[in-house]
Amino acid sequence: MEQDKTKKLLETGKSTYLPVYAQKEMILDYGKGARLWDLADKEYIDLGAGIAVSVLGHQNPELVQVATEQLGKLWHTSNIYFTEPAIQLASDLVDATFADRVFFSNSGAEANEAAIKLARKFASSHASSEKHEIITFEGSFHGRTLTTITATAQPKYQEGFGPLPEGFTYCPFNDFEAIEQKISDKTCAILLEPIQGEGGVHVARPGFLAHLQALCQKHEALLIFDEIQSGMGRTGRLLAYEWEENIQPDIVTVAKALGGGLPIGAMLATERVAQTMKVGDHGSTFGGNPVIAAVACAILKQVCSSALMDNVNKQSEKLQAALSDLKEQKQLFKEIRGRGLIVGAELQGAWEGRAADLSEVCLQHGLLILQAGPNVLRFLPPLNITDEELEEGLQRMKSALNHV
Repeated sequence: MEQDKTKKLLETGKSTYLPVYAQKEMILDYGKGARLWDLADKEYIDLGAGIAVSVLGHQNPELVQVATEQLGKLWHTSNIYFTEPAIQLASDLVDATFADRVFFSNSGAEANEAAIKLARKFASSHASSEKHEIITFEGSFHGRTLTTITATAQPKYQEGFGPLPEGFTYCPFNDFEAIEQKISDKTCAILLEPIQGEGGVHVARPGFLAHLQALCQKHEALLIFDEIQSGMGRTGRLLAYEWEENIQPDIVTVAKALGGGLPIGAMLATERVAQTMKVGDHGSTFGGNPVIAAVACAILKQVCSSALMDNVNKQSEKLQAALSDLKEQKQLFKEIRGRGLIVGAELQGAWEGRAADLSEVCLQHGLLILQAGPNVLRFLPPLNITDEELEEGLQRMKSALNHV
């Protein structure tokens, strides 16, 4: 019966969805912690967390309680009015970060759109409209809107969508000399991920962020960090750029894990930069939704706890050690890279370029993992994953790899 139901639903989904996803032949039904079950009641260990979103796992009791309580009070008002959860979340983000001001959106792409608009408005207000160029980095990923795919320095995301918005310049990632050649007095901002996620899990080299900061100060440009995937505790600190000392960004964007599975994004900015925006310059109908904001407050509190960050560091060591063992035993991986619980394993040999095939093998063995391009397996488990859940997931991965 369940097989028939699954088959029928898959057929309906395939015939009604816009065909932009390479979806698996399964229908997930419910979850708990780092475990998921499909309609056939097959269990999976989730080492992808909905692409770094389900930061506290599935059906986290505290988040369920907070959401249920707010659902019983108020769902939506629009931003014509204040609500307590949104005010509290903005205040909590300001207290926890460099920021003085917060703008709420529905997604990471929209948070980046807001950051791009703010950077250009700041430059036009303090310099001229000619100071509008934004430098991004090869291998980056900043979203799926027309502007953010243009900011994303990967041609595969841009093909067929031209003409693209003007004013973006691309630079090799982690190249100290190249960025010095690219930046100019027309540059209004540098936008980058401290750890490139979709681009293959590449970490900014020591000193690179400080180098960018110095160049931005010299050319009176803004420094913008896209922490949509690397932020919210994923690296063992609230924001990934905090691993490099004495860095002071002008704008940071967060999303994904901020809502724990509910849609939200946020642009964080300093007072100096934020005051450029005036009433009517930007907005979002659903940004700061009270239900999502209430849940995000609870998530932020847990993410800022030393207990959760200790768990991130502990489980990161286990995960990277297990991948390193597989690298030595099977010669499957060329390199293991990342920080905290954002880890990439680059494939080599017979499996080079076949990350999708290998993730499918893992799926058949009850393990959900991701890829970052055709040649990198990506691991983004819940930050509160337990010893038992991670160990079982690693055992399933070893079992899967024994069949390749």
